Amino acid sequence: MPEVAQPGRYERVYPIRFSHCDPAGIVFFPQYLVLFNHLLEDWFTHGLGIDYAEFIGKRRVGTPTVRLECDFRAISRMGEDVNFALWPDKVGTRSLTLAIEASCKGELRVGARQVLVFTDLESHKAVEIPQDVRAALNR
Repeated sequence: MPEVAQPGRYERVYPIRFSHCDPAGIVFFPQYLVLFNHLLEDWFTHGLGIDYAEFIGKRRVGTPTVRLECDFRAISRMGEDVNFALWPDKVGTRSLTLAIEASCKGELRVGARQVLVFTDLESHKAVEIPQDVRAALNR
């Protein structure tokens, strides 16, 4: 997974909470996927300037994950502030590949590649990336 700054990089710090952890006191790995989704929603709303709730709710455009690949490098513990970053790695006609990293104190904790497909939430069929999303990605 890439570990260097990339164009279009969006970053957000999330505190690791009790609800993210297993009995050993470390992040239970599926919780990273929940945090990735928080990051995606925040990126849409704050990074791209497209309200994610409206995108899903009013516009009825979905972004389901069709492929996800993760490398877990080190543990994260409750109480740590972990920096999550994502950037577009590949923009297709109907899909978008994101590179994602989570790090703390300069140490990479997890790296991921996530492929999203844009869909019509009524038909659940793939659609082209909406023009406003494509324009925001090209800024």
